[in-house]
Amino acid sequence: MPPKRLEDKVAIITGGASGIGASTVHVFHENGAKVVIADIQDSRGQAIADKLGENVVFIHCDVSNEDDVRNLIDTTISKFGKLDIMYNNAGIMDRPVDGGIVNEIKSDLERLVGVNLIGAFIGAKHAARVMIPQRKGCILFTTSACTSIAGLSSHSYAASKYAILGLAKNLTPDLGQYGIRVNCISPYGVVTSMAEGITEDQISKLENFLSDLGNLKGEILKPECVARAALYLASDEANYVSGLNLLVDGGFSVVNPSLLKEIKSSSH
Repeated sequence: MPPKRLEDKVAIITGGASGIGASTVHVFHENGAKVVIADIQDSRGQAIADKLGENVVFIHCDVSNEDDVRNLIDTTISKFGKLDIMYNNAGIMDRPVDGGIVNEIKSDLERLVGVNLIGAFIGAKHAARVMIPQRKGCILFTTSACTSIAGLSSHSYAASKYAILGLAKNLTPDLGQYGIRVNCISPYGVVTSMAEGITEDQISKLENFLSDLGNLKGEILKPECVARAALYLASDEANYVSGLNLLVDGGFSVVNPSLLKEIKSSSH
């Protein structure tokens, strides 16, 4: 049996009832962590906790509500005595927008910022509150590959995710003096249950479509790929890694094949 990389660690995963969060719950649990699932999807979150057993609990939490987040942290400390890993993963997407910024709606931006950014901010604040006295800890955020390459998302979504990256960078010197590491994980397009109402066949087709558009051929990005990146950053293997925005994008954000494709097409 390989060693469990999170043995004796306590982790909170927001948005842990589905998608990347649920995959991370399973990966962290398999690696020995005691895991708290925080989500507004009560039945899904509780079902995962019931399936995985006594070292996994579900706590209802709306990350945009500071009272909920305060209760989440305090309940975790009451139950497990400490907090080693705070993974601020909960987030929402917006509707597709045609026609650029002139057709975007202020209320959409406010909704994304209210969950994505404010949730990350409050989660980091209350995790730091209990990690600073411990003088150790790991705070993670899910951002997006749109923080490294333009044109992947709506302006509102990009703004909310860039803000999280800025927050993480600013937290790095603030919390590093207490031995707390702060990092981001930025995935390329991951098909999750955020895309509601789609069938397994449609999921497969969408995954293949995104893979075809991507740079790294022969691989498909799935939620567990992001979970394994989170596992590395949360583990002691990354004990001197802080302030990183880890791209899980198959090199997409560092490659612009447009010119090469145009040359190839014109040579035929």
